[in-house]
Amino acid sequence: MTVIPTAATLVLMRDGAGAIEVLLLQRPDRGSFAGGWVFPGGRVEPVDIVDDEELTARNAAVRETAEESGLIVSPDDLLPLSHWSPPEQLATKFSTWFFVAEGPAGDVALQAAEAVASQWIRPADALKQHGAGRLRLFPPTWVTLDTLMAYPTVEAARRSIASRQPQRYATVQDSERGLAIWEGDEAYDGSPDTEDGPRHRLHVGSLPWRFEHR
Repeated sequence: MTVIPTAATLVLMRDGAGAIEVLLLQRPDRGSFAGGWVFPGGRVEPVDIVDDEELTARNAAVRETAEESGLIVSPDDLLPLSHWSPPEQLATKFSTWFFVAEGPAGDVALQAAEAVASQWIRPADALKQHGAGRLRLFPPTWVTLDTLMAYPTVEAARRSIASRQPQRYATVQDSERGLAIWEGDEAYDGSPDTEDGPRHRLHVGSLPWRFEHR
């Protein structure tokens, strides 16, 4: 059995005008997520490893964020948001933890090899730009932004996220229909759709993407 390496992502949040803002970094036009806008993060390295999977992922999220953006956050300040397992079709696979934390004071200092641009942006605005073809996103980032749209302040987001277990997303990719599908969807195990069946899917075949969860 092939072991999928672990990675970690940190969603930094700050209060904005009527809604939270999150930090997005644009990857270079090469490597994983080429040209895409993502949250800071990367794979677990030996220096991060302790005898606990989540603590290891916290260490990686903090280290990668510091390396890529120059922003320093304590691992104790992170709240687990979600955990993503990749679809079989991906050539490069990571099992990825997503955490949230309040963004620290200070300017973003990009590491050129890791990111070519950055912006603090409201989740709704990022999704709107993606839908218009102006911002390249990947499904985990898109779903995370959609989740965070509900929170007007960092405190509201932290309270809500701290009160529940991290959401698990083991992705099934249906390339023919342009779908990313997760547990709770009637087609998750390959069953056909029915008119009123449960849905937990993202339509990615054309812009704008559309999330169904019922």
